[in-house]
Formats: sequence, C-alpha cells, structure tokens
Amino acid sequence: MNPALAKAFKAYDIRGLAPGELDTAFARRLGETLVAEFKPTRVLVGRDMRTTSPELEAALVDGLTSQGVNVTRIGLCSTPMFNVSVGLGAGTYDLGVMVTASHNPGEYNGFKIVKGDLMPIGQGSGMEAIRDRFLSDATLRLRSGQAPGTVADDANALKNYLDKIFSLVDVSRIPPMKIAVDAGNGMNGLIMPELTKRLPQCTFFALYWDPDGAFPHHEANPLKSETLEDLRRLVGSTQSHVGAAFDGDGDRVGFTDELGEPIPGDLMTALLAESLLASAPGAKILYDLRSSWATKEAIESAGGVPVMSRVGHAFIKRRMREEGGLFAGELSMHYYFRDLWNVESGDLCLLLLLRLLAQTGKPLSRMWKPLKTYAKTEEINSDVADPAGGPSGAGKDAVLRRIDEKYRASASSVSDMDGLRMEFGHDWWFSVRASNTEPLLRLIVEAVDEKIMAAKRDELLKLIRGS
Repeated sequence: MNPALAKAFKAYDIRGLAPGELDTAFARRLGETLVAEFKPTRVLVGRDMRTTSPELEAALVDGLTSQGVNVTRIGLCSTPMFNVSVGLGAGTYDLGVMVTASHNPGEYNGFKIVKGDLMPIGQGSGMEAIRDRFLSDATLRLRSGQAPGTVADDANALKNYLDKIFSLVDVSRIPPMKIAVDAGNGMNGLIMPELTKRLPQCTFFALYWDPDGAFPHHEANPLKSETLEDLRRLVGSTQSHVGAAFDGDGDRVGFTDELGEPIPGDLMTALLAESLLASAPGAKILYDLRSSWATKEAIESAGGVPVMSRVGHAFIKRRMREEGGLFAGELSMHYYFRDLWNVESGDLCLLLLLRLLAQTGKPLSRMWKPLKTYAKTEEINSDVADPAGGPSGAGKDAVLRRIDEKYRASASSVSDMDGLRMEFGHDWWFSVRASNTEPLLRLIVEAVDEKIMAAKRDELLKLIRGS
C-alpha cells in the first residue's frame, strides 16, 4: 500500500480526502485489516450523510464479510446513535465502525472504530497496529476457505437510541418552550424530527435539518463562533428559550442562551454537572485541562468531586471508567455520560438542559453568566515549524522546553499530562498543548482580570512565535 496513506491514521480516528485518499479499495482493505488484527465475529456498521459514505460503507462491509464476519448495518446515523447501538448490543458486537469525518468539510471522510465495550480505538489503543498492518507490503493473513459472513439491517436503531436517552430524563415536567436547533445539514437532521415528537409541548424551529454531505450553509462545527450566526438570529427572531447547534456527526453540541449568546463548552460542563449532581451528590465529574477555574469551582460547590483529564475522547472515556465518573465535559463541546457507557450525546444534553430550565424557572443567561468570573482566551493556535532536517515535532518540543524553563520555578502547580499546564497561585494559569496532527501549539490563558490575562497571553505568544 501507498505509505503516504499513513497520515490518514489520526490520534482518534481514520480521516482523509475521499475519494482522493480514502476510496473503496482503502475501505475494503481496512475491513480485512480489522479482521486480521482483532479477529471479530460480529461487527456493527453505521454511516453519515456524506456523498462518499455509501460506497465506503459497502466496501468496508465487503472486506469484513469476505473474512467470515457477520455485519449488522444501521445505515444513516449520528455517532451517538451508533455508539448507543453498540452499547445496547450488550456484548453482541466485537467491533463497531462508523463511516464519518465528523465536522470536516464535505470532501473528507473517515472511520471511527470502537471495541465491543465502546472503548475507542485510537493512538495508544490500537490505531498504530491497524496502520502498520494496513500499510504492510506483506499479504494479510486472510481466512482461506472461510464462508462469507452475513449482512443484516437493523431498522430500529433510531427508536432504540431515543428510547434510551429519554429513559434517563423525565420530560413530563418540561413546560412549553421554544427551542431553535441548527443541525448544520448533519446527522442530527435525522434525529431531530423523531426527537421532537416526544416533546409535543415544545415548539422547535428548524435550521438546516436536511442531511447534506456538501454542507451548503456552513461548516457543522459549533466551536467556531461564525457557524452560530444563523442560529443566533433564529433565536432572536423566534424568542426561543435556547438555541442548539450540532456538529456533522452529532457527537458535539453548542448552546446559545435566550439572548443568542454562545455558552462556552467548559461553562456548559459546569451547568450540566450541577444539574446531575443534585441527584448524585459526591459523584466524580471530569473536565478537560483547558477548562476554566469556574468549572472546578462549580462542581465543588454542587457537592461533586472534580477530576481534571487530558484532552480527547479516548483519554476521557478511559479515565471515566477508571474513576467511575458520572459525567464529563470538554471545552470542545463533547459531553459524556456514565449512563450511556461513557459516550457522548448532544441530544441527551439538550434534554437535560430543558429539564434544568424547567426546574429553575430562570432564563438561561441568568444561569451561565454568573459562572463567567474569570478573563479567559479562546484556544489560540500558533504554527511552529520543525528545524531543517530535524525530526517531526522537534520545533514544538523545543518551544515547550523554553516555556517550561521560563515558568516552572515560579509556578504553584505544574501538570504535564498533556503538554504543559501551570498555575500561579490564584492569579492566572496557562495551558500549551501540541496538536497531534499539525505543526501547531495551542495556547489558553485565564486570569482573575483582563489586564493580567492580556499581559500573560502576549508574553507567552511572543515566546511561542519567537517575536
């Protein structure tokens, strides 16, 4: 195989241009590779709405069944619907494969792979072995004389998914509300029409609910403020109580309040944690190391035990199992639930938020803005080139060493679980992390006021960018 394809095997999934890099030959060989590596007998397969997804799914299934594996297809689905389908199988499936490139533009596609226990396969948990076996010039050890596996279709996956998430929230006490939802032409356009039927007391205003792999209106990425402009206008014109925007495969959700103001992911983690802790005091709540001090403080104030985690769904899901965490949230707007096998569901987040609004009777703006007690940057990306002839990542490593040397001695707290995170009393802190896939360093700074934050931000950026 072409060694250039190695770059498609990312930290958390397989992703690339389709069909330029990921074509039907790639998908079929991936199916064969998964059988050779993990020796599954039954695999669940789903796909998103991208134009190349049907052909990649068909080739993947062909590769799996050619080796005697029995495949269950659930067809078009969101990633949460896919994950819950694996979970509801209760040990039926050895692997699950979702054909999707999440929020990436329409010319991309990819594969998310999970084990039967819903632990994701990524960097350090099997992705390197898949890559190496896939790229090996040696012929895969295919099962000779093996009868082809079967293919079955599960037409009840969407109903079963909704049954599960609605079993976790009593929606009978949610009063009439107005909710604006931007599905971004992604897979939540499949979920929302059925979800709304179960909340007949609420009025939903639809924005881009038609699944379209070309993403004709905007990138389906709620982390980017510019993608929320249409939703913010819709919230205002309809006087909605809340706005929700989903990413392409539905595993992330961003919210706006009734004024159309976006709510940062770390502060939404705090809000949801407070709600969940009301019925589970003393539970552990995980948050990623980019999160505001306010997130930790809100968890403690609500009677929970805050646990900081490194960034990334594979790491957080593993840590949730280790800690027995009730809930976890990331700045990137991934939210994870113990009652859903530690996987994400933006749909469940929406139900919980509606329940919280009903319980408090307060406008959403009055619930989250009091949490905004610190001055904090967004995540700032800086290009860091490698020195000529040097190994990949050498440039980023050198900058991290310079930062470490400058600040470690004066820091009151240092963590190197994911790049560098240093705190300086209760005045300010920063996090600098290297991108897993690009020559970038990502910086966040938070402080007790804007003046300190701006000064420290500029100081660190000068050190990172060498100017």
